[in-house]
Amino acid sequence: MANALEMPKLSQTMEEGSIVKWHKKEGDTVKKGDIIFEIETDKAVIEVESFFEGTLLKIVVPEGQVVPVASTVGFIGQPGEKIPEVVPPPSSAQPTAQELPKQTAVKPSAPVQQEKVPTKTEISSIPAKKMPESKPVASAPERLKISPRAKALAQSCAIDPSRIRGTGPGGRIVEEDVEAYLAQNKYNEIKITPAAKTLAIKEKIDILRIKGTGDGGRITVADIENAIAEKPKPMSKMRQIIAQRLTQSFSEIPHFYVTVSADMTELMAFRQELKAAGKTFTVTDFILEAVILTLKEFPKLNSRTDGQTVSWRSKVDLGMAVSLEDGLVVPVIRNAEDLSMLELHDIAQDLAGRARQNKLLPDEMTGSSFTVSNMGMMNVENFNAIINPGEAGILAVSSTIPQPVVKDNKIVIRSIMKMTLSADHRIVDGSEAALFINAIKTKLEDIKLWKSLTL
Repeated sequence: MANALEMPKLSQTMEEGSIVKWHKKEGDTVKKGDIIFEIETDKAVIEVESFFEGTLLKIVVPEGQVVPVASTVGFIGQPGEKIPEVVPPPSSAQPTAQELPKQTAVKPSAPVQQEKVPTKTEISSIPAKKMPESKPVASAPERLKISPRAKALAQSCAIDPSRIRGTGPGGRIVEEDVEAYLAQNKYNEIKITPAAKTLAIKEKIDILRIKGTGDGGRITVADIENAIAEKPKPMSKMRQIIAQRLTQSFSEIPHFYVTVSADMTELMAFRQELKAAGKTFTVTDFILEAVILTLKEFPKLNSRTDGQTVSWRSKVDLGMAVSLEDGLVVPVIRNAEDLSMLELHDIAQDLAGRARQNKLLPDEMTGSSFTVSNMGMMNVENFNAIINPGEAGILAVSSTIPQPVVKDNKIVIRSIMKMTLSADHRIVDGSEAALFINAIKTKLEDIKLWKSLTL
């Protein structure tokens, strides 16, 4: 019997996934270890290898569909082998019958007293109450009523028929309605290149809504391509989750911000010395280590709260924001307080590299206790970051920029790096936030500390 391919469960919190790409098509030969498809979870896009050898006999779940974990997504076997009958799993975007809420009887908490029925005289003396306006109930959009001939005409003319008022039975759009609509909008006066019209028909672009930029207002292919680019596109699952989590965080967590400027001049020079000696520590390594050391001194910043209780974390599981083409992921450096500088460097490099290749597992991106977001390589003077839900703060690190500063009563040029702490005001007060971020600054400016950790 053919082997079933299932939507894998890649973490304890993963409940569903979406196949974003099949690397094989039906009839292709598959070897054990071949990448067979890519799935998108709420954390990242991950390649899935095949545990079987044979031929991809059937694809059950197409690209783009979200299904629960353990759902059968395809079959691998020998050509001609019988495939079990499988009902394609429902997309999680639509609730199944089992998911629909059941009506339950509500028991009154107290006996219900029978109301007195007012007399006619009493009714006339009661002031009239303004009835609350009923809110419209959202319903599925109605199917467009249009005749086949009218639909074909609208399509050949590259127009949107939903804007046309139908005069046929039940408001149905008929061919005469389309012709009248074209005449009303002076369709025959529109100038459009043949290639542009062909593209508009293919991509369902309404040319009546396009302003041509060609000679004499002619609509060109470039105009249609711009209209295609402006069409609404669904956000990726990763982008949707990012939007959901950050909206939740900014709405529920009372953020406040503290900014300091660290003098990185000596540290940058020391880093060059290390580089010459074959030790290629990055600026991020020093920032991460300074944060780790400081979190041990200020346990409130390494805690979490639900608004009523506070939970302290004995370990520093440091999140490190990594920017991707379609979003942002936060790989977690586990038990960071136990790592040497060299171990910290190696783990950070590995996590960041695999994050950019979409090779992180979901469990490697969950459970952080504090996050560092470093945009120093992007020529940013200062920025504020939004706290990851479940954490007490996040440190936003900006670029190191040469600036004139006063040192020893003289104006000199120093390499200055601004850092902004976003803190949860429910468990962190301003004074503690100020002490915390200044402790990080002090460590970054302490060259003796870095010599003891790296030499």
